[in-house]
This record gives sequence, C-alpha cells and structure tokens, in this order.
Amino acid sequence: MTMRKTITTFLVLFLFFKATNAQELETILLAKEDAQKLTKAYLKPALTGFIYSMNNGWYHTAKVHKKFGFDITIGAVASFIPEKEEIFDIRNIGLSSASTPDRNTSPTIAGDKNETPATISYQAVVNGQNVTANFQMPIGEKENLPLGSIPVPSLQVSVGLPFKLDAIVRYLPIVGSDDFEGNVFGIGFKKEITDWFGVIDKTPLHVSLLAAYSTMNLDYLIENGNGEVTTRDASAEFKLNTYTFQAIASLNFPIINVYGGLGYNSGNTTLSMLGDYTLTYQTGNPTVPTIQETTTDPFSIKESAGSFNATVGARLSLGFFKIFGSYSLQEYNSVNAGIAFSFR
Repeated sequence: MTMRKTITTFLVLFLFFKATNAQELETILLAKEDAQKLTKAYLKPALTGFIYSMNNGWYHTAKVHKKFGFDITIGAVASFIPEKEEIFDIRNIGLSSASTPDRNTSPTIAGDKNETPATISYQAVVNGQNVTANFQMPIGEKENLPLGSIPVPSLQVSVGLPFKLDAIVRYLPIVGSDDFEGNVFGIGFKKEITDWFGVIDKTPLHVSLLAAYSTMNLDYLIENGNGEVTTRDASAEFKLNTYTFQAIASLNFPIINVYGGLGYNSGNTTLSMLGDYTLTYQTGNPTVPTIQETTTDPFSIKESAGSFNATVGARLSLGFFKIFGSYSLQEYNSVNAGIAFSFR
C-alpha cells in the first residue's frame, strides 16, 4: 500500500456515515430538533480524538537544525478513547419531549458492537398532522477503531532557520475519490533556548519552545437511500483546527536520545450535514399513511477540547536515519511512533 493510500485510509476513518451497520447515521434526522444532539453524543469521542491526535507528533528532539539543515518525518499518532466515553447517557443531552428513548444509555462510535443501542420514538406535529417515527441509534464501532483509538498519520518536513529556529510544515494535498476527499496542512516553529541557561549550553541537554497549528478538511458525498430518509445533493463536511504550545527538553547522545515535553493542546471541529433531506413519517391515518417533510442543511455540530499534556519519548539515531516513539498523558492519552531522515 502506498503512503498516499495509507493516509487516505486513515482519513476515511472519520467518515462514520459508512461505518454504521444496519442503520445509516442520517436516519437520526427523523428526530428533527433532537437530531443534532443525538449525532453529537454518538460521534463526540471520535471528534475529540482527532483533536488530540492531530496535536501530537510534532517533535522527537528539542535540538534544532543548523541553518538549512532539514529532516523528513513519517509517523502516526493514535489517541486512545477512555472507557467512560464508550456510552452516553441520553438523559443528559437535553432531548425535547418529542423524543422518547427505550433505554437511558446508548453506545457511542467508540462503544462495543454488542452493546444494544437505544431506540428513539419521535412524536410531533408536521404540516398539521400528528406523526411518529421510530429509529435505532447506530451501533458502536470499537472493533473498527485500531486498539480503541483515533489514528492520524503524520508527514512533515522540518528546516533549520537562523536564530536557532526550526520551521515545521505538515502537508497532505487533496486525496480521495469521487465521493470523498480530504487534505491536511500544519505549520509550527521550534525555538531552541538552551543558551538562555548558561552552562547548560555545553551539555547534551537541549531546551526548546514549540508552537504549532494544523488543520484538516474532509468532504463526503452522501448517497441517496430508499428508506425513511432520502437525500438530494447531500454531503458531510468536516473541518478541524488544532493548536499546541510545548516546552521541550532532550538529552542528545550519539545513538540514544531521550526527550519530553510539557504543554497545552487544544482544538475544535465542525461537522456539517449539507443538502436536502426528505423525511418520511407515519401518520396512523389509513387514508394518508405517511407524510413527508424536506429539510435543508439540517445541522452543524461543533466540538472543542483542550488539555495540559506531558510527553516522554526516546529516539534511536543511526546516522541520518532515526526511529522514535513517545507517549503523551492528556485527556485522551496518545502514542506516537515513526521514522525520520535527518540531515543537519
């Protein structure tokens, strides 16, 4: 599998509209004003996991390059979803009186597929008619998430600039297919401040400050269905922005290096369902058994997360070839591993 296809596979993991089993996620739109709350509760662990995964993997040493030295780093970050996020309490998401669940909890996207999802009974007035709709929430997809985590690939280049400064760029051009495309961009700066501490400048210890920003954009065309929800020109649009600020230290020995950092990660995501969705409801009237209503651009879900983090890692240096791995403690703990080709 090429690197381009591998990255595409990781990005497609976001598209949970395809991941659901017997029930398409857009069926939740039958709940109208409650659809956004139910969808957000189901997807929240994955949306948060993407924030923490995108914020990691920016460094494997505090030492900066000499002017115009550079490295190419290929790696992956996986943020582990806490067990408590595998289910959500329907009573706590503010549903209207129109929606009645048959149970108090339901699995999130990170839940076990054997956990029974809630069935929602929706009763309301549509176009002057009393209508009903019953649908089941999607099942958990934990088995399809590698080790219960949200993985994100990392492909970046770091270049040495004057004043002991590194510029770091992450870039993935638009990849995908006819019904899906996505791209990633990120930029960071690492400033070495070892000489601020006097005598430390003569030791293997290096100290730096890092600030970085990254963004991910994904678009997915939703195919028309034949059930209670049909679509026209429908799509899902996902946007992610992340920010990280780190203080980094490393001990750089000839072969084995150890590094760590303390800082703060934050970010936000937006998931929008766009297009026209025709909803079919039951009336209970034998003369007019069903009634339809069309909604346009039904909702946009926003999620944000932030957490202090602490990272510890090690790197094996074999000339210009490096192998590294690290672990970060934060709201969603993360592991990062990869290789780098470094030319100082």
